[in-house]
Amino acid sequence: MEYESGVMNMAKSIFGEKEQKMATSKLILLVCGCIAAVFFIIGVLNIIPTDKNNPDKTILVISFKQYDYNFDGQMEPENAINRAMDFFILGIAILIGPYGFYRNMELSRIRAIEERLPDFLRDVAEAGRFGMTLAEAIVVASTGRYGKLTPEIRKMAAQIEWGVPAAEALRLFAQRVNTPAVRRCVAIITKANDAGGNVADVLSMVAHDTKEMQLMDAQKRISMTTYLTVIYIAFFVFIVTIMILNATFLPQMAKAGKSVEEGAQALGGGGGASATKIEYKLIPEIMFVMFVSVIIHAIGDGILAGVIITGKIATGLQHSFIMVILGWLLMRFGV
Repeated sequence: MEYESGVMNMAKSIFGEKEQKMATSKLILLVCGCIAAVFFIIGVLNIIPTDKNNPDKTILVISFKQYDYNFDGQMEPENAINRAMDFFILGIAILIGPYGFYRNMELSRIRAIEERLPDFLRDVAEAGRFGMTLAEAIVVASTGRYGKLTPEIRKMAAQIEWGVPAAEALRLFAQRVNTPAVRRCVAIITKANDAGGNVADVLSMVAHDTKEMQLMDAQKRISMTTYLTVIYIAFFVFIVTIMILNATFLPQMAKAGKSVEEGAQALGGGGGASATKIEYKLIPEIMFVMFVSVIIHAIGDGILAGVIITGKIATGLQHSFIMVILGWLLMRFGV
């Protein structure tokens, strides 16, 4: 009865840890969503039409740039759409950034735990070759140091010393650590132990296979780093190209269009003037579309990077956050 109650208490603590991790993810999304909603509301308030006394027809709640320079070099009030976009972009960044960093931290934690798993399995196998049972081998191997895996291994050894069977302690260990490699290894070991085979040989084989898989994953990450670099370079080339267009080509087009219009008016609005008319007043809209395209490019490239490196969209949100912030800073304050 004491053993059963102990196992039940341990199982409750294990599932409590899993629920706590899920609750942490949901809490991060909830808090970030609330903060992002505030930024979205401020952005909307910046573009709501108000009374005639407001020349810009907006409620200026908060602005990062009160004034900006037009194509003639004259200072004018900041465009309402640009102000709103600032808050929309910051809201998006707040929504995706913390969650993306949290998921990458979880991935790093899993890698750190799984990194020393082959060493532990190898030590258990060596102890088993001296005639020890699986339970005794685990207790002996638990005296070693295995990085972030050490506390969980010692907890498993303590459970065995309390009378929990080795197979049950391994299952609880796998549920507690809850990483793919640990679950896979424990499933193989417990089946071999239940079958009554040579567990030491099975442990050695599992340790070897796990190490080989880790080496393959490390090589994959190294090779994928090249693709990640290409994604960042392509993104910055895209930004630089748009910044050059915004700083040189489009202002000249605006000046040329204005000169053509003034010349046509001076000539009395002849019929040939309309044929050479340049819609220079649309150039700010063109620049705005380019600005939006940079943000969309940043989010898409970040997600693509996450899928390439880890196969998960959530881990790519970290790269999306970095690219969105850099793109926003360069496009809004770099030109």
